[in-house]
Amino acid sequence: MTFATHARTGGTALSVVPRPAAQRRFAGLDGLRAIAVTAVILYHLFPRLLPGGFIGVDVFFVISGFLITSLLVAERTSTGRISLRGFWQRRIRRLVPALVVLVLASCTAAWILGGDMLVGLARQVLGAATFSSNWLDIASNSSYFSRDTPELFRTLWSLAVEEQFYLVWPLILLALFLLRSPAVRIALIGLLAVASGAEMAWLFTPGADATRVYFGSDTHSFGLAIGAVLALIVSRLTPVDLDAGETWMQVFVRRWLPGVGGVSLVAVAAAAWWLHDDATLTYRGGLVAVSVLTACVVWAAVSPGSSLGRLLDAAPLRAIGVRSYGLYLWHWPVLTLVLGAEPALRTPAVAWLAGVQALVITAVAALLSYRFVEQPIRKRGLRATGRLLASRIRVAGRWHRGGIAVAALAALCCAATIAALVTAPTVTTAQSFIQRGQAAIAAHAAAHSAAPSRASTHSSPTPRPTAPNRRSLPTGQQITAIGDSVMLASAPSLEQTFPGIAIDAVVSRQMYVAPAIVQSLKDAGALRSCVLIGLGTNGSISPDTLVQLKQIVGPSRELVFVTVQAPRGWTDGVNATLTAFANSNPRSVALAQWQSAIAPHLDLLAGDHIHPGTSGGRIYASAVMAALVQLSGPPPFRPYSVWELNGSTR
Repeated sequence: MTFATHARTGGTALSVVPRPAAQRRFAGLDGLRAIAVTAVILYHLFPRLLPGGFIGVDVFFVISGFLITSLLVAERTSTGRISLRGFWQRRIRRLVPALVVLVLASCTAAWILGGDMLVGLARQVLGAATFSSNWLDIASNSSYFSRDTPELFRTLWSLAVEEQFYLVWPLILLALFLLRSPAVRIALIGLLAVASGAEMAWLFTPGADATRVYFGSDTHSFGLAIGAVLALIVSRLTPVDLDAGETWMQVFVRRWLPGVGGVSLVAVAAAAWWLHDDATLTYRGGLVAVSVLTACVVWAAVSPGSSLGRLLDAAPLRAIGVRSYGLYLWHWPVLTLVLGAEPALRTPAVAWLAGVQALVITAVAALLSYRFVEQPIRKRGLRATGRLLASRIRVAGRWHRGGIAVAALAALCCAATIAALVTAPTVTTAQSFIQRGQAAIAAHAAAHSAAPSRASTHSSPTPRPTAPNRRSLPTGQQITAIGDSVMLASAPSLEQTFPGIAIDAVVSRQMYVAPAIVQSLKDAGALRSCVLIGLGTNGSISPDTLVQLKQIVGPSRELVFVTVQAPRGWTDGVNATLTAFANSNPRSVALAQWQSAIAPHLDLLAGDHIHPGTSGGRIYASAVMAALVQLSGPPPFRPYSVWELNGSTR
């Protein structure tokens, strides 16, 4: 990741004895790294505090593109050539050792703790080892934005994108150097940036999971390309010729660039709050705009005599910036391990406590990594560091206890990592609950199709008239249920409580698609007299969508919504919207109070604190029954409790 890229540029000529190129330190970039890594960490550890902090990765991409291109251009300028071998060796030396320590330590801790975080571990370790995490995650339909599945190394996708860039960019740049015109080179790289941003906008589907366009090296390389364009521009700038006068570019850099850089930095900070990971604008121009703004900040900071560069070079920011690689590597695995699962936060207090604990552990781990792994290997190289370690293990003919302890710990971590890979379960508890529900629905559908006469009776019942007073409870044959993975996990209990119920539930479904589903069922004559909607787990909802659903359902049918139980930022808003809508339509709309019913029994949910098991599914069905009871008779009506309806939650 860019966190690994240093502010110092240097290279090696293609000769028998490597000769470093002229070095230059770019002012302000360590401080900008510190701001970026802080934004990312806050986004993951305290998501409500900085909902757009994920844009810190795009800031790093721009820095990386700028620094790597500057390094290569400086090497070619000073030596006349580029040492590909030397460049790739420096990247490996800088990135791999700290990554190896992270993987071994995290896998060992995960093996000790066990549970859902071991699921998919082999794929994640393979991705870390080959710098292909982004494409392996895309191929496995893993979601960066999902809170359902704990993944230790989910954030390594960005490291993969950058390492792929490091692999191919020197080759592309060598080809570009064959062109005589610097303007043509800059234009071609700019076209690459435009193409990548356009592909992200084109492939993104509003309301759908954005992992494909966010993880893809093809769709998320515009920041790297924009940084490379800036590097070529900066490398072409020359001191002012007092006789010839200033060019328009020199006038811009001297008069306007400082102000542009300051305003751009404020705009990037605003985007870290304003842009959200589920917003259409984010993927259709938002991240590209952040990258352009970041390039303006970088340009202003690295300009000679820049006040912005001096500001970003403040000692605290530089201290964080030079350690940003370790901070980025460790923060997410530590948080996952602290929680024992993906951040499925039970209460706001637990969320903050877990975040604080993870932050402290991350800081300590990053400091140790920087001091004892990154810096020694960066200065001496892998072989020299290994020889030094071996010499310290055996001092004056005696085995040194500290060295032996380090070697033993490394061996134990390797063994534990292998054990974790071998014993890892294939699915999480949430996935097993969902699969059980899918199997129940499939079995019901098979039995339904095997009895055509019964199917015709169930498929299109006549809607019951809405009598103003006494109404009978609907049977399962009168209920159409539309939901997400929570309803899927509850399907066996729903079918047991409401025999004949028609369930249409899909993983990751959101509320905005419900009107189209209900309308299609109505047009086909398959919409029953009671419509149960269990959506809202996967995103915020709009009151207009609920109004549209009510209009489609019509006055002759009843409508029941299920409240949401999920440790997600939009949960409270979803439930407030559902409650307000139900209160405004008391005679035809009811709420199944799933959240309040399951709150005392969170141990009956999967590790994500979202999906119910067998006993939790009974509570889900009981909450639906209570809502139907509420609609079935005029108040006052004593609602049945969970215990009366099921006898037991266990």
